[in-house]
Amino acid sequence: MQKGKLDRILGFKETVALVIGSVIGSGIFMKPSLMAAELHSPFILLLVWLIAGLITMCGAVSNAEVASMYPETGGQLVFFEKMYGKWFAYMYGWSSFSVFNTAGNASIAFVCAQYLNYFFKWGQLDTSLIQQFTVHVPAIGEFRFLEDFGLKICTVLLLISISGINMISTLQSAKLQNLLSSLKLLAILVLIFGSFGNGNGSLNHFQSDANREPVSLAAYLMAITAAFWAYDGWNNLSFVAGEVKNPQKNIPKGLIIGLSICTLVYILTNAAFLYVLGLKDLAASAYVASDAAVRIWGIAGGILISLMIILSTLGTVNSNVLSTARVTYALGTSNRIFRNAGVIHSRFKTPMNALLFNLFWSILLVFSGSFDILTDMLIFISWFFYGMSALGVMVLRYKIPDAIRPYKVWLYPYTTIVFVVFSFSFLVCTLYYDIHDYVSGSSHLVKSLLGLAICLAGLPFYDWKNNKDPKS
Repeated sequence: MQKGKLDRILGFKETVALVIGSVIGSGIFMKPSLMAAELHSPFILLLVWLIAGLITMCGAVSNAEVASMYPETGGQLVFFEKMYGKWFAYMYGWSSFSVFNTAGNASIAFVCAQYLNYFFKWGQLDTSLIQQFTVHVPAIGEFRFLEDFGLKICTVLLLISISGINMISTLQSAKLQNLLSSLKLLAILVLIFGSFGNGNGSLNHFQSDANREPVSLAAYLMAITAAFWAYDGWNNLSFVAGEVKNPQKNIPKGLIIGLSICTLVYILTNAAFLYVLGLKDLAASAYVASDAAVRIWGIAGGILISLMIILSTLGTVNSNVLSTARVTYALGTSNRIFRNAGVIHSRFKTPMNALLFNLFWSILLVFSGSFDILTDMLIFISWFFYGMSALGVMVLRYKIPDAIRPYKVWLYPYTTIVFVVFSFSFLVCTLYYDIHDYVSGSSHLVKSLLGLAICLAGLPFYDWKNNKDPKS
């Protein structure tokens, strides 16, 4: 192992593939049914996907300004040190490692394993055994470690395989990402055009029921949270900024073009699901894309789409494993306690230790909860840091107004303000409804508080002595 910098080997094509690969994965195949069940309206369902995409774009263009100024490996960890100092940067690095990056890797691998369950039925342990290994934590809730045991074992094996590839070669991992991202878009385009080109759908499915119940604020919040999970991963490109060629141009272009493609694909895909299945069947479906394909092409179509979804989610796992390890690596280079994560393998030129750190913690998170628990927990924490990142753009404009900015935020400061206000409003509402659901008995965990507790657990590991910020 050795210290040093990672090589700049990723071009524009790879940046777009990384954004698409990081964003389009499990969310579009898992969340539409939940959202349809909550919103009761085809129009509102599509509108929520559009609004979530536009708000995410506001965050992306804000992030792109700072990424073009500091194109270094670690992305937001580097940005936060410039914005708020070493302590805040450490808290981001710890939180990304302990909550949203590793939980993101685990949850996406969960979906891949779940679609593999379409072909292979994973075993389930006896209920009494599951209860024996259930742990209750006051004010947080229950951890059911052995629930969905077979599914969790498959998830772990997927994480080990993808992490192994990334340990051996970043370039080969990037080439695999280009292939899997292309197959992913191909599968979704086949599904979209196949849906609208088939006579089994109906335009009447886009009409709302005149007698439907009004949509509550809680339902909107649950739906927008689900959509944000589907868009999550857009900032992964900044994590590998130190490995991007001509980063001042390629990072902003990759973010904007990649995220624009994702938004369009999400809206068209949901429209296709509605056209073929209708709102009621969409809300009741466990395998949305496969059920739509069966309706269009029969059982053979469902099998083919399921296989392509497995490849799609596998591509997202690869993209996330590749990019999120760079934050853990950057944490290791800036914090003495985690210094073992901040080394590069002498032969493979990859951050192998950081990949191993992430793999171990992801496996622990896999056994701690379910797909929905992991996604809801990580969305709460990640959106706090998304909001602080956008706010940091304004901080840097004030602190260093004359600094060279190769790319500047569109319509500044309005896009940045919209994103910051929305981010913190979203956090307040999420915390309120999480506590409400736990108190009412509809949830066995306060997911946002669980994420917050894990984040705060990192405070004792901060190297206070050697990481004091210089006084201004």
